[in-house]
Amino acid sequence: MPRPCFKIEKNYPEPLAGVDEAGCAPLAGPVVAAAVVLDRANFPRGIDDSKALAPKEREAICARLYKVARIGVGIATVEEIDRLNIYWARMLAMSRAVDALGFDPAMVLVDGNRCPRWQRPSQAIVAGDAKCRSIAAASIVAKVTRDRIMTDYCREYPGYGWSSNKGYGTPEHHRGLESLGLTPLHRRSFAPVRAIAEAAVQPILKIVPAAPAMSAREAPIEAMKIRLAG
Repeated sequence: MPRPCFKIEKNYPEPLAGVDEAGCAPLAGPVVAAAVVLDRANFPRGIDDSKALAPKEREAICARLYKVARIGVGIATVEEIDRLNIYWARMLAMSRAVDALGFDPAMVLVDGNRCPRWQRPSQAIVAGDAKCRSIAAASIVAKVTRDRIMTDYCREYPGYGWSSNKGYGTPEHHRGLESLGLTPLHRRSFAPVRAIAEAAVQPILKIVPAAPAMSAREAPIEAMKIRLAG
């Protein structure tokens, strides 16, 4: 399968920024977006959709990108995800990533089918991280940045496997949720997390054993005791 190239990008003016995000599906952690402006005469080899690269490849390419490209990173927090929903939090992270470049690109190409509500020339490209080199570069930076964030959080909140699953709903993560409960980094607006949060506040019903039933012979005697007591 061919790697992303500049074919689509050559139809647009420079400087051109590719934008992509990482972390929409996980149950925990922020969503991270990156904007990357490549120098078409000097860029790292091997740029591809981040999902097609091994972690060490992503790390190496990301390090080289920071040496030769203009990069902006934007983050939407867990609180913003829960308040806005993941779609709008994603858009917010992408807007922040382009703002973080420090200048206005002549064109912005965004991975997906819609651009954020901003006042800048832009175009959404479906599966852009597999087609456009600048978007693919952004996908690498976003993925590497978010993976590092979740690995750091794993030290603060052990038991959920974030160093390996990065907050996705893996069996290990679910086992952690069941045994340890929720952390401040869990997205309460996501159904699996919300179900655990709701279960945690349900009242606990105390089951009291029922008194043994009296026989027909014992009932009149019990009634007499009650009258005498009165």
